[in-house]
Amino acid sequence: MTTETQKRPTPEPATCTPTLPGFTCGLDATLRVIAGKWKPLILYFVAQDGPTRYGALRRAVRDVSDKMLIQHLKELEADGLVKRTDYKEIPPRVDYSLTPLGHSLAQALVPLCTWGTENMAEVARVFAERDAMVLPEEAGRARQDG
Repeated sequence: MTTETQKRPTPEPATCTPTLPGFTCGLDATLRVIAGKWKPLILYFVAQDGPTRYGALRRAVRDVSDKMLIQHLKELEADGLVKRTDYKEIPPRVDYSLTPLGHSLAQALVPLCTWGTENMAEVARVFAERDAMVLPEEAGRARQDG
């Protein structure tokens, strides 16, 4: 039985108070700019490697389609996080780097990377258990539908 004193403390509400119209809090603003499956990974790899060519990003962000990578790069550029440099050469040469705002966001993602690294085995175990529970349910539904 858990008592009040044993519960984990919740974050202070003052750390996520509304600051500008359109955002409920700072976390809301952050999540809007990194929304999308690939944006945090793109920021991570550009931050790690410095100016990065498109092909290198495509290889680093595994399983991303060209369409999604291009779309996310355009959005990150429009949001002022990534700078696209076109060298106007033949063959074409373009690279991507972080703006100062992009660097500050990449630094904010470092604790999430650390948490993921430290808890990767546990997360993999939880996902495997969850997937094992879902598969029998889906099999049961398939038998009922068939």
